[in-house]
Amino acid sequence: MASDSTRSREFTFTRNHFVKVRDELYDYAGIVLADHKQDMAYNRLVRRLRELKLSNFDDYFSFLDNNPVEFSQFINALTTNLTAFFREKHHFDFIANTIIPEIEQNGCYRVRAWSAGCSLGEEPYSLAMTLLESGLDPSCWDIRLLATDIDSKVLSSAKSGIYSDDRIKNLPSNQVKRWFLKGKGLHKGFVRVKPELQDLLKFNYLNLMQDWPIEGPLDFIFCRNVMIYFDQSTQARLLDRMHALLKPNGYLFVGHSEALARHASNFELVGKTIYRKVG
Repeated sequence: MASDSTRSREFTFTRNHFVKVRDELYDYAGIVLADHKQDMAYNRLVRRLRELKLSNFDDYFSFLDNNPVEFSQFINALTTNLTAFFREKHHFDFIANTIIPEIEQNGCYRVRAWSAGCSLGEEPYSLAMTLLESGLDPSCWDIRLLATDIDSKVLSSAKSGIYSDDRIKNLPSNQVKRWFLKGKGLHKGFVRVKPELQDLLKFNYLNLMQDWPIEGPLDFIFCRNVMIYFDQSTQARLLDRMHALLKPNGYLFVGHSEALARHASNFELVGKTIYRKVG
């Protein structure tokens, strides 16, 4: 018998439909969609059926199979984007207090870093702010920050650097004044990050399951709250690839709910969800 939620749905969404969604997402992006996410999958994808004026999910899957461009919309609908400026602030403090002094001590004036799964851009812009607030002068330092995501829609938003006022409400006023331009007229209620931050960043689409056109070695990688969506074998492969990209003693930052204990041979814990490359 159909559940109450199934009977009340605008479109029929069976277990087989969910399995199709789950398998497509895993095959393309390596993301594991748990069984309890069936309602979420329906709610996210039903918007596409309405926009495409399709009658049922079978028609949608046929459309998906025959229109590769729709796959980006499919991925965009099913990926989650939760972010904030200076989220898990101790990570940024570690960069300012430990990584930058180490680079300077080695007589190097070069920084290479990657924000993997950058979402709407708050993370890489926070990285750029951290470097400049630490006294790094782009006219003297060679700074390159790469920011990537599998969601093309959020990447476009991140690249624009435009945010509503509520996204910066928890930042100190002096930081807001230094790094953001306030909108006026039709743009009132919004801010834009200043060009000197955008100049340090390059935003690119990247599926972590495919090739990484990234030049190493990197000083550090932010891959926070990304690996929780992958199974253990996929996590292990990703960590091996990140290990290879990092310079000797380079750093990997992960999310607060992620742990690399089973990969201790490649990384050592040096701070709260902060790991250093070994070997």
